[in-house]
Amino acid sequence: MGKDYYKILGVDKNAGEEEVKKAFRRLAHEHHPDKGGDQQKFKDVNEAYQVLGDKQKRAQYDQFGSAAFEQGGMGGPGGGFGGFGGFDGGQGFNINVDDLGDLGDMLGGMFGFGGRGPKQKRGHDLEAELRISFLESVFGTQKDLTLYRHLQCAVCHGSGAEPGAAISKCKTCDGRGRVQQAQRTLLGTFNTVVSCPDCQGTGQRAEQSCKHCSGTGLEKKESVLHVSVPPGIEDGNALKVPGEGEFPGKGGRAGDLYVRIRVAAHPEFKRQEQDVLSTVAVPFSILTLGGKIDVSTVDGPMVLKIPAGTTSGTVFKLRDKGVPSAHGYVRGDHLATVIPDVPKKLTKEQKNLLEQLGEQGL
Repeated sequence: MGKDYYKILGVDKNAGEEEVKKAFRRLAHEHHPDKGGDQQKFKDVNEAYQVLGDKQKRAQYDQFGSAAFEQGGMGGPGGGFGGFGGFDGGQGFNINVDDLGDLGDMLGGMFGFGGRGPKQKRGHDLEAELRISFLESVFGTQKDLTLYRHLQCAVCHGSGAEPGAAISKCKTCDGRGRVQQAQRTLLGTFNTVVSCPDCQGTGQRAEQSCKHCSGTGLEKKESVLHVSVPPGIEDGNALKVPGEGEFPGKGGRAGDLYVRIRVAAHPEFKRQEQDVLSTVAVPFSILTLGGKIDVSTVDGPMVLKIPAGTTSGTVFKLRDKGVPSAHGYVRGDHLATVIPDVPKKLTKEQKNLLEQLGEQGL
């Protein structure tokens, strides 16, 4: 009975290339012998991927089944699976290590073919901290952030070539930026495609390297970055600034910068999701008789009407005076909790008046 490669990878027959690749990576990690997995399942998973990961072989499989790839068939995914005891000269595995991500590194480390090749593809991500005030977190702000990092060389703009120098096709990779390496292993022959080590994947070589950066395409220096902080951001949120991380050198691209926001405490206001909270001390006479007071909000002072007989702890809502939502479409409210304003010192006349009120049961 033929092998069901779709079942082995756990994918549908209509699965796309990316879905097949993801399934292979997951199962290869799970069953890798170096990680204590099942060798036979690892072999089956690789065999299935060699077929379903190749358009031409997949079409043959869909038409003829796995018999087309067995000994004597149309040429299979690799006689190299013929046994762990030695090499049988089969076709082996055709693997693009760059496509396999961490698995490519793991296989490269295990069998010595260098993983994904030179690490000058994407620079490291950076994280920085930015402190802002409470009101700046409500309404947004623009801030300057000073960073010391690797950037593109200001002279060659990251190319590694001296300005005006002639650029020619890389002879090592014939301008393709990638080279194929073959490594025979206990699992068969791995034909891996990696970035060219001589041109770092650019496919080009300069006749004269940049004197400013010695051909590396990068320089480390201090720079000022303008950061736009959106309204409504919360303490601890991180802003992603694409392409402002470390630059890895010629042939690569910079990583990203993550700016962690720290919001300073406010003496009057606290935040609860999109609402702003505050406590307002109101004179006893106004709580009893009613009246108007000024309440501080993020938009400035507002007049609040206090009804007669208001008790301590009553919460008044000032609509749309809170924090904007993430998209800025709506704002929260300001919730003001009133408490009695008890004076620490009284005049003699005030004491007499209060004593009279006390005698009347107030």
